[in-house]
Amino acid sequence: MYGVDHLMSQTIAFIGLGNMGGGMAANLVRNGFTVRAFDLAEAALAKAEAAGATRVASAAEAASGADAVVTMLPAGKHVESVYHDAVFDSATKGALFLDCSTIDVATARRVSAAAAERGFEMVDAPVSGGIAAANGGTLTFMVGADDATFGRAKPILSAMGKAVIHAGSAGNGQAAKICNNMLLGATMIATCEAFAMAQKIGLDPQTFYDISSVSSGQSWSMTSYCPLPGVGPQSPADNGYEGGFAVALMLKDLKLALEAAASVNASVPMGSQAESLYQLLANKGEGGRDFSSVIELLS
Repeated sequence: MYGVDHLMSQTIAFIGLGNMGGGMAANLVRNGFTVRAFDLAEAALAKAEAAGATRVASAAEAASGADAVVTMLPAGKHVESVYHDAVFDSATKGALFLDCSTIDVATARRVSAAAAERGFEMVDAPVSGGIAAANGGTLTFMVGADDATFGRAKPILSAMGKAVIHAGSAGNGQAAKICNNMLLGATMIATCEAFAMAQKIGLDPQTFYDISSVSSGQSWSMTSYCPLPGVGPQSPADNGYEGGFAVALMLKDLKLALEAAASVNASVPMGSQAESLYQLLANKGEGGRDFSSVIELLS
């Protein structure tokens, strides 16, 4: 385990400062790391600079001389491009790479193998928790790496999250993330169906919540993220389904899950149905709303 003095002496390159990455980079600064930040968006760079990071002009400049490189990018093609076109040739020998993007398992394993061929250690460490958790430093990281590399990565990830869980070898972090979110997507739809049906039968939503939340139908989608306004803890439903986890992001994760399922001949009928419903929502122009808004499609 790294001591406090060692952590404060580490320089982290952070590439990708969007809704999630911006908060994550700020938490690294708050926890004593020197952060060199890069993003294509000027507003994201300005926000990172205001949080105490040093802005740089390119991904290559960020990686040069850094002890570790953290990436938080939209898709596998962006991850592969950034590492091959900028990071691999610019990073200092012995630098640790941590990709926190949510991407397909095959790309995660391919980039990790390419890093190893060049003498670098790398982890895939996708996150769960959303924007609020990224800002608050309470993310959960699912990490794919060997034991020694996981040990190197854990202090850095711990500065951005509340839980850092070793999922196994390279790519297994991504596998855990997409399996988890496939379960979440399907569970949310079932929760929405149940609430919509309960109301049509004549059962008060709060009464149904009070019963089911302590019975066998209980799930995180119900008790922590209820899709009806005014029922259960505060959730995006109480804000017109704005904020939270966007339909477009859930759809992205479900497509990754179905791609992985097809590659190993796994049967995922519920995951497939969930993907179809969220695709329908996205086609209706609802991609920016919270994924629990699927209840409106079912009511």
